Amino acid sequence: MPFDTLISLSALPAGVLFALVTTITPGPNNTMLLASGVNFGFRRTVPHVLGISAGVALLMLSVGFGLGEAFRRLPMLYTVLETASVAYLLYLAWKIGTSGEVQVRKGERRPMRFHEAIAFQWVNPKAWMMVLTAATTIHLSADFGFNALLMAVLFYVIGLPCICLWAAFGTGLRGFLSNPVRLRTFNIVMALLLVLSMYPVILHMLG
Repeated sequence: MPFDTLISLSALPAGVLFALVTTITPGPNNTMLLASGVNFGFRRTVPHVLGISAGVALLMLSVGFGLGEAFRRLPMLYTVLETASVAYLLYLAWKIGTSGEVQVRKGERRPMRFHEAIAFQWVNPKAWMMVLTAATTIHLSADFGFNALLMAVLFYVIGLPCICLWAAFGTGLRGFLSNPVRLRTFNIVMALLLVLSMYPVILHMLG
């Protein structure tokens, strides 16, 4: 089969732009990477970065190969997911805002691990918005499953350097935030931004 019939080259710029905009703009992932860079440095945040990229790609594939259809047939499942997502993100915001360092689990002060970052995408409202929108509006291929595979590749290849910038920026702020008071203030601000990133989901639930 000719390459230009398997992949719609005319739709490729739209797919690239969508992946770029959605991965580089603020959201729960980037807010947490910024905070992790400040608290733990770039090297220790790398598993978190890689887990985000892998998790979004896996989520995109899951939607492309059947999960999206399940949500269309059983919309209550998506409502349950939204509620769980908001609850978990509020919990994370509270943990960030009330600690001197980002705490991922009770009693532990460490960056988010690779597998935890993958799992987090399943309760990340922005990640769901990204993959569901991509699956329904970006048509890189006439085949729904192959289209999801192509978008998963774009999210990984384009998204990985984008989210690295957030972790690197946080790492660059470590010197300025070495003061405990400044660090505490920063974590509170990050917690508030994490809550603010949920407003589209909350508005949708209330509407």
